Amino acid sequence: MSTVHPLRRRDRPDPDSVALHDRAIDNIRYIRETIERAGAFTAVPGWGFVGMGLVAVLAGVVANGRTGGPWLLTWAGAGLVAAVIGVASIVRKARRAGLPILRGPGRKLALSFAPPVLVAALLSAVLFGRGQIDLLPGLWLALYGTGVIAGGTFSVRIVPVMGMFFVLLGATALALPPTLGDALMVLGFGGLHLAFGLIIARRYGG
Repeated sequence: MSTVHPLRRRDRPDPDSVALHDRAIDNIRYIRETIERAGAFTAVPGWGFVGMGLVAVLAGVVANGRTGGPWLLTWAGAGLVAAVIGVASIVRKARRAGLPILRGPGRKLALSFAPPVLVAALLSAVLFGRGQIDLLPGLWLALYGTGVIAGGTFSVRIVPVMGMFFVLLGATALALPPTLGDALMVLGFGGLHLAFGLIIARRYGG
């Protein structure tokens, strides 16, 4: 007759098994992040966003009290300066990281971001000609956010999240009295760029 051995209770997990499990999770996380980065444009300029935010805050101060053409020129000029800062920052960060700008995810990002911005420029001219300039803050915020969401699909996750905040702020601007337009644009183009820019700079290397 064979001998029956009692089962041993394992009150404590095997340290070697725990270590192996942790290493496996770390490896899976590394592989997943590597795959995500390979398909994403990671040269998003955190410090460039910070610079763009500062330009918007300054534009809000200058535009305060202005109306009509001078108001439009102030914000259009600020947008142009911010665009130069953004593009220069992307190029600098991409070159530093050795990433192509006009191929792969970078090209997809640019092609997805551009259409909403071009539509915003077209509608701005139409609305200004019809004397409906009060609609521009909400329009600019919403369409810029749309472009950021579309382009951010090919970048790191935080970019489309920032775009959603811009769209929500644009919808808010369209619903609230026009007198709040400048404040909401400073909050969006200034505050959101500053906040997300600092996060991106910290997490994604500048």
